[in-house]
Amino acid sequence: TTSDQVKTGTEKSLDTSYLLNGSLKSWLNMNGQGTIAINDSFNIASITDNGTGSYGATVSNAMSNTYYVAAGEHSSNGSFSANYRVLPSTTTVMVCYTQAGNAMEDAQTVTVLQGGDLA
Repeated sequence: TTSDQVKTGTEKSLDTSYLLNGSLKSWLNMNGQGTIAINDSFNIASITDNGTGSYGATVSNAMSNTYYVAAGEHSSNGSFSANYRVLPSTTTVMVCYTQAGNAMEDAQTVTVLQGGDLA
């Protein structure tokens, strides 16, 4: 049973491996225009601006390998775009965004999340 469970007479249990494996290992919401800044995050140590439309995020606790799941999205001028790619390593997630015609663009808001095993 979980430590914060209220006893109701129909006590239930939850496999802790499900909680650990099914939880996000990091997430990031950042400003990608001008001076980049973290708006909010979990397990993110720092961010870098790698040039127009390209950002890096260093995780506080490394992933065990590069076979984890990473996803991201960005918005510019209030609209969202799915033209992005995530180039993972065990300690950083590099996110590159493009617009129509393959032109790179700095995004107002950048979001990235990771799921997988921590080292």
